[in-house]
Amino acid sequence: MPQPHTPGPVPTALIIGASRGLGCAMAGELAERGWSVIGTVRDAARTPLHDLADQHPERISIEHLDITEPEQLAPLRERLASHHLDVLFVNAGTTNNDATPIGAVPTQDFTDIMVTNALSPLRAIEALDDLVTPSGLIGVMSSGQGSITNNTRAGHEVYRGSKAALNMFLRSYAAREADTDRAFLLLAPGWIRTALGGDEAPYTVEESVPLLVDVLLSHLNTKGLAYVNRFGQPVPW
Repeated sequence: MPQPHTPGPVPTALIIGASRGLGCAMAGELAERGWSVIGTVRDAARTPLHDLADQHPERISIEHLDITEPEQLAPLRERLASHHLDVLFVNAGTTNNDATPIGAVPTQDFTDIMVTNALSPLRAIEALDDLVTPSGLIGVMSSGQGSITNNTRAGHEVYRGSKAALNMFLRSYAAREADTDRAFLLLAPGWIRTALGGDEAPYTVEESVPLLVDVLLSHLNTKGLAYVNRFGQPVPW
């Protein structure tokens, strides 16, 4: 006689920086694929993630975190203490005036972008990594502009530098964690029409996010570090 099917535990992802854009769309895509998703927003204002959580109340929950405020990490870790994360993914990021050459960038702008894009993601990862399962995935939203090899046109110079630094910091973290079975992922989404990417970007969120989630999930249970684009192809360092 056939045995009744016993469903396994629902996999869980924490997406830091999910209020809108790619992070929000990835939360929705994962929920559609049966995942439980915890998404963070920066403040109390209502966001597109709240609308998404209303549509998927059993799949999506919301936490608050300003990734540039490290004192908020320990309370978040405490609130999530009962969770076992299959995926911890940091999407939060920012940029500045893309036409400003590096020597003309105000020091405060440089500091803000480097803290948001490079330092804060690793602070969040190191504060929350013990919630990730032994074979889980820890990833960040990098950029093709973080590739030193591919930088032949300049532009977006602080942003490029911040993503190259992010790549280096996750590579250092992965080296320190080399004795684990976890996957570490630097995901370069391409130029996508978001608030960050602008209206001239050639690709839409709708056509890009299923590809990004495919790549993300394909690296689960794959030990080691990868720097790949939305098609899963390696990006030169």
